[in-house]
Amino acid sequence: MFGNPGMLLNRETSKPKKTSETLRRFGGYFKPYWFILLLAGLLIIFSTWSQVLTPDLTGQAVDCYITPAVSGTSSQTGVAIPGQATAATSPNCWYDPDAARLSTSGRIGGLLGLVLKLAGLFVLGALATGLTFLSMAWAGQNVLKNIRVALFKHLQRQSLGYYSRHEVGDLMSRITNDSETIQQAISFALINVVSGILLIIWVAYNMLTRSFPFALVSLIVLPFMLLATNWFSGQARKAFRRSRVQMGNVNAELQQSISGVREVQAFSREGENIESFKTVNANNRDANIKAVAWTSALAPTLEALGYVSIALVVGVGGFFLLDNGSLLGTVISLGLVITFLAYIQRLNMPIQQIGMLWANIQSAIAGAERIFGLLDEAPDIQDKPGAPNLPPIRGEVVFDNVRAEYKEGEPVLKGVSFEAKPGQTIAIVGPTGAGKTTIINLIPRFYDVSGGRVMVDGRDVRDITGSSLREQIGIVLQDSFLFSDTVMNNIRFGRPDASDEDVVAAARLARADTLIERLPDKYKTVLGERGRGLSQGQRQLIAIARAALVNPRILILDEATSSVDTRTERLIQAALEKLLEGRTSFVVAHRLSTIKHADQILVLKDGGIVERGNFQELLDAKGTFYDLYMSQFRRQEQGADTVGAGAVPAGEITG
Repeated sequence: MFGNPGMLLNRETSKPKKTSETLRRFGGYFKPYWFILLLAGLLIIFSTWSQVLTPDLTGQAVDCYITPAVSGTSSQTGVAIPGQATAATSPNCWYDPDAARLSTSGRIGGLLGLVLKLAGLFVLGALATGLTFLSMAWAGQNVLKNIRVALFKHLQRQSLGYYSRHEVGDLMSRITNDSETIQQAISFALINVVSGILLIIWVAYNMLTRSFPFALVSLIVLPFMLLATNWFSGQARKAFRRSRVQMGNVNAELQQSISGVREVQAFSREGENIESFKTVNANNRDANIKAVAWTSALAPTLEALGYVSIALVVGVGGFFLLDNGSLLGTVISLGLVITFLAYIQRLNMPIQQIGMLWANIQSAIAGAERIFGLLDEAPDIQDKPGAPNLPPIRGEVVFDNVRAEYKEGEPVLKGVSFEAKPGQTIAIVGPTGAGKTTIINLIPRFYDVSGGRVMVDGRDVRDITGSSLREQIGIVLQDSFLFSDTVMNNIRFGRPDASDEDVVAAARLARADTLIERLPDKYKTVLGERGRGLSQGQRQLIAIARAALVNPRILILDEATSSVDTRTERLIQAALEKLLEGRTSFVVAHRLSTIKHADQILVLKDGGIVERGNFQELLDAKGTFYDLYMSQFRRQEQGADTVGAGAVPAGEITG
């Protein structure tokens, strides 16, 4: 039903989807930038047209202006040169059919004009290509930003159970590495692939219209090129999927090792961690090598086929040219052979380029599949359609036969029922695994029940919006998280619109003002990651101030003083007593001081409430609570009594 810390973590959220579906969804992110795509499309068409036209014009320069100067009738002897057709009778000179009748100076002028046109086409084509990359890079960066925002929003809506099933490093890899791979494909690879495909179609069409039989000879290897590209890219796509997963594993291993570096050093696990990272990193290396192997094999295959097509053009064209013959009615001229050679080179270049860049496309598709797999995971906790906001509450909380489970058929809570009236303090005790934390996680609806109801002021928490519920609940955990920000902003975190005066007042209420005034920049002091530089007790005081600023009607304390020394605990306890006044409070307690004055103590065991009552009533009953007290608290309480009033025992109720 919801996440169990003991469950195996999931690093892959879904099976690969159809590539067409992935591309369709990915294309949806480009809709806001349709004008840029249109501009890029026009630029690609123009640059491709310039590349298609230049071979034709080069061939025309030979057939219309250069060949007539060295063939036909000699201007000096008047004797015809055998084996050559005159330009006037050649059907291949369409640019200037009357060029053969021009004088030498006229042909030179015509040739110069044609060369200038070719140079202009090269310059304009290069400019169009540059503008295409610029416009697509701009669109790609915006798409990348939108994808990352969508991922971040989705992760923010996920329940706590989601994060117990997925490693943070893998999620970070999807937001950073996978989305970056997509952006690179958009900005570079996609443009070359699209322009390459357009160029292939355009060149093939021109070849077929210039000379259908000669084109068939020249293009005979094209189907083999396409088959090779399709087969190798299919293998590469599978390899890149594995590669993206392994990259997520590397990030997850890094995040886990760095976050737990204190435990690693404390237990001298550096060697084992290094070996573990070596294994994960080696798996990533192997997956990438396999992916690169498939893409690397494609390039020489296409190159070899390209040389075959060039050889066919030179061989067949040269044969008919020397024999002064025609191929199925097509007169083979030197200009036509040169044109087809240039066409074949134009054709081979994008095919080989697509083969090389297809690896980027496949990697991007694999990354997109992982991203959409993450986005497709619906949040475990969702507001009902049209759910109303929870109005200001009095703080009444009722558990009505509540059942909860991590896995179906493995209950954690088994029919728990109790009532907390406004302003009461409810203590929850019991051995580890009894369900204490589960109860306090159900109140703000971090998880959903599998049976029964949790009600706040008579409303089922599933029938109201989660944000309006949590806005009226304050939480102080055993290890409170502080952000790498100023002390002021950390306290203001739950109420961003609070004034500086309100923040200072909350700090005074939490007994944190003295601590803060001793910091280098007082409230403007920037804390390190997770509050680095402060002691556990100091972090707790700031966390209590953060909860106080929200002014919640319901307060949850999850072992808030179990990890601090006795002196710091007295300070925290004094702050908590002020904070608890007039609020409904739930205290997961290990220490006697936090539950002695509770209105009601719930004793949990094996997912059920086995005892309930106030402190003295439970001791007098001599049941489960009495056994826990006698076994774990008696000596500490006696020691606390000798110290004096206000001393806090350090015992714990654990299992």
